[in-house]
Amino acid sequence: MPTAPPPSRDAALETRFFWETYKTQIVAVLLLVVLAIVGYGAYKFYSERRDSAAAALLGRAKTTRDFEQVISAYPNTPAGANGYLLLADARRNEKKFTESNATLQAFLAKYPKHELVTNAWMAIAANYESMGKMDEALATYQKAAASDPNNFNAPLALLSQVHLLKAKNKPGEARILCEQILTNYRESLWANEAMRQLRLLKPAPAAAASAAASTAQPPPLLARPAAPPVPSPAPQASRP
Repeated sequence: MPTAPPPSRDAALETRFFWETYKTQIVAVLLLVVLAIVGYGAYKFYSERRDSAAAALLGRAKTTRDFEQVISAYPNTPAGANGYLLLADARRNEKKFTESNATLQAFLAKYPKHELVTNAWMAIAANYESMGKMDEALATYQKAAASDPNNFNAPLALLSQVHLLKAKNKPGEARILCEQILTNYRESLWANEAMRQLRLLKPAPAAAASAAASTAQPPPLLARPAAPPVPSPAPQASRP
């Protein structure tokens, strides 16, 4: 039995019907796309203008007041972040170590993922050293080394601990750090200094005891041979 042919469809009619049914939604989506593109372009243009203005202002900054102005006017720009570090350095030059550390702590709180985070930790530790707070400086250098072992400041943070440990009469811990630098950062600029410090350190207690024992007793080949035993006298017969 022959089947009836499928009914023909008018593509133009179906397109018109689809448009009349969904034209409001289509227009709304297209309008949102256009607005998003325009908005992104405007934001990009504004961001570039803002960053350029911030960089220009930072380039003219010389005093602590100038750096504070950059931070206040452009808080979310690369220049604003760098303003914290330069402000901390300016306060350090003025011997205001506590204020410098407060600025660096504010930088760390606001930009925890910044590429110069280890620089901030190193500067905090140096300020502690300048204030004579050696325990705080040592702890901060340890934090700087642990925060990013692959950072270029990591071997310097380890090496900076060596002279503090030597001052605290802990040559064993200082030796471990020098050996760590030579093992993990052999190609760094600080490997030669770590080797020099290692040579200046006193030998470890076990090695020193072994060396002392070896010098106290002569080697077997050089030792004086033991005296032969003295023979006992033969008994003599008693005379009648």
